[in-house]
Amino acid sequence: MIRELRTLVAVASEGTFAAAGQKIGLTQAAVSAQMQRLEAELGFALFDREGRAARLNAMGEHILAQAREVIRLYENLSSSAAGPAASGRVTLGAIASVQRSLVPDALAEFHRRCADCRTRVIPGVSMELHNLVDAGDIDMAAIIRPPFALQSDLRWTTLAREPFRLIVPRRVKGRDWADLLATQPFIRYDRASFGGRQVDRFLRRMHCTVQDVSELDELEAIVGLVANGLGVALVPQTSAWRQWPASVRAIDLGQHTFHRDVGLVHRAPGTLSDPARLLVQLIEARASEQHASADR
Repeated sequence: MIRELRTLVAVASEGTFAAAGQKIGLTQAAVSAQMQRLEAELGFALFDREGRAARLNAMGEHILAQAREVIRLYENLSSSAAGPAASGRVTLGAIASVQRSLVPDALAEFHRRCADCRTRVIPGVSMELHNLVDAGDIDMAAIIRPPFALQSDLRWTTLAREPFRLIVPRRVKGRDWADLLATQPFIRYDRASFGGRQVDRFLRRMHCTVQDVSELDELEAIVGLVANGLGVALVPQTSAWRQWPASVRAIDLGQHTFHRDVGLVHRAPGTLSDPARLLVQLIEARASEQHASADR
């Protein structure tokens, strides 16, 4: 709730959600969402809303005074009682494949350089993690690129461009991907994920009718099901799958190959803390090293 209280103070100071957002590095929608959450937690309205203005009502003024005191106590707690370890905290959201590949090396180097900082890694799917960054609840997220334009105050850096392959059990014969999709049971990449939506759009664009047998989000589990002979699947070739399991073979889609862009979304560097900016740089550097290694 500390984050929401800080936003409340900014709204009271700036007079509108939009101006408060500009001051603290959030969109107007994110500020509004935080204030709605705060009002829901407290059980009463804090504002008399008049056009664009957000005017505190009597209860809002009362809560504002308490909010300032809570923030003061919290800052004193984090700077003195908690000792040196509380000098900074960075929160990173990451999809599973990035947690396994880029995150361990980047975090290890980060903690070597910022021994007094703490980090927290939030797992999740891309849409959820994007929304957490947009709301200001986490500092950054390593996700699949959304199929929509980012808010103007968010920044995107591509970390990897991963081609989709059709993977099939090695015992299954043939290399015609269209024929295999039409004749073999299909293990579907969850359509609730950005990557799964890409697969769904590809199948519709290619006019492929598939025989769905299972649908799930975890790529490692999908590969495992193919390895066990359950069916075929369209999955991105991530850095973890430079070599497929022995019981799986991958078929290139040729000129119809489509890609999954994995990258980092965060606010403008000027609104990030120094430790958060460092972690962004280290993740980007690790991605560049992996890309150079893959090309060799």
